[in-house]
Amino acid sequence: MTPEEETEYRRRQKSRNLVLGAVLVFFVVLFYAITVVRVGN
Repeated sequence: MTPEEETEYRRRQKSRNLVLGAVLVFFVVLFYAITVVRVGN
């Protein structure tokens, strides 16, 4: 693997990790909101 390919691979991996992190945070917020709404009723 050339240094350029390795850099591109790491860049893709980092962006994929950021997307996965954002999805995880979204689900945590979603479950929190559902819990607050259910307990509030």
